[in-house]
Formats: sequence, structure tokens, C-alpha cells
Amino acid sequence: MASYKLLFKKSVTKDLRVLPNKDIKRILSRIEALADDPRGQGCAKLSGISLYRVRVGVYRVVYEILDDQLIIHVIRIAHRARVYR
Repeated sequence: MASYKLLFKKSVTKDLRVLPNKDIKRILSRIEALADDPRGQGCAKLSGISLYRVRVGVYRVVYEILDDQLIIHVIRIAHRARVYR
């Protein structure tokens, strides 16, 4: 299976700035794992739209999978109470 390329929306940098460093390391390692298996354990498709989410502690990573181009586009990273707004 080919490895996917990771792309980040510009606003994801802002999302990460407000998080504690220990959580940033966990989130980034989980995102890197998505490159090998984008629909792996803990992944859930969001209803009504073509986005997926994965949980990392109290944070959620929302991303889009473009299978035809082998790209994972990370859309948003936020606390679970604010990520879907």
C-alpha cells in the first residue's frame, strides 16, 4: 500500500499554537500514522460530509482523504467541544 502525502490547511498552524507542547507531539505523531493507514483504528467518517476525524485525547483531528491523489488534507485540530463549530 502506498503512503499518502500529508497537506495542512494554513489555519492548522494557528490551531496548534494554543495547545500544550506534550499534546502537540501526540497529535503530530498520530497525523503521521495516518499517512500509512488513513482509515485505521479510531478513524470515523463524519456524517453528511466527506470528512473524517480521529481522536487524540480530548482533541480531534478533522481531515479529508483524496484517494485518487494519495493525499490527506488536515482541515482542523481543536478541542472536542469546539472542533465541529
